[in-house]
Amino acid sequence: MRNFHFALLRHGITAWNTEKRIQGQSDISLLPETIDEYGRLQLPEKWRKVPWRVSPLIRTIQTAVSLSIEGVAPDEHWIEMNWGDWEGKKLSDLRRQLGPRMQENEDRGWDFRPEGGESPREVLSRVEAALSGHRDGDFGVVTHKGVIRAVYAAASGWDMMGKIPDRLDWKSIHVFSWSSDDGLGVVDLNCRLLERGGTTS
Repeated sequence: MRNFHFALLRHGITAWNTEKRIQGQSDISLLPETIDEYGRLQLPEKWRKVPWRVSPLIRTIQTAVSLSIEGVAPDEHWIEMNWGDWEGKKLSDLRRQLGPRMQENEDRGWDFRPEGGESPREVLSRVEAALSGHRDGDFGVVTHKGVIRAVYAAASGWDMMGKIPDRLDWKSIHVFSWSSDDGLGVVDLNCRLLERGGTTS
């Protein structure tokens, strides 16, 4: 049986985040002040000693560089959920415009699908393909909210309906386990980044 732990960290804030626009796979850069903020932070000590990957999108790469994570390898498996025709739009506007159709779509949980996009179930499928092919021990990934939510849901048993059972801090690391026999599990949520020079693990 193969088993290992992996840490997921969401990228920092972009202009579209502040405007509450859906980013999906649109390649939006971090805000300059976010780059400065992450430049004053670092990973917990344990996670500085493992290899890291990033989504191919610039906001994850900039986050990793700002945190001084070296040697990151872009990996398409960890890219954000594709929101298709809804990228650049606001969820609140879509709910107002689509009304009951939007509610019915959101009530599908794992099978919610934006127009021309992919579902959380499809996101999980590509993540699990990466995990099942992994052979080299613990690692970390700078990724996206949609990816972390899908991994968390599968690991915790949440059906992606209603309110998420645990509050996830999007500026913290979330640690999960993978077993070739048992699949995903939750190890530790909301492990905070440290001020540069801190040593707490």
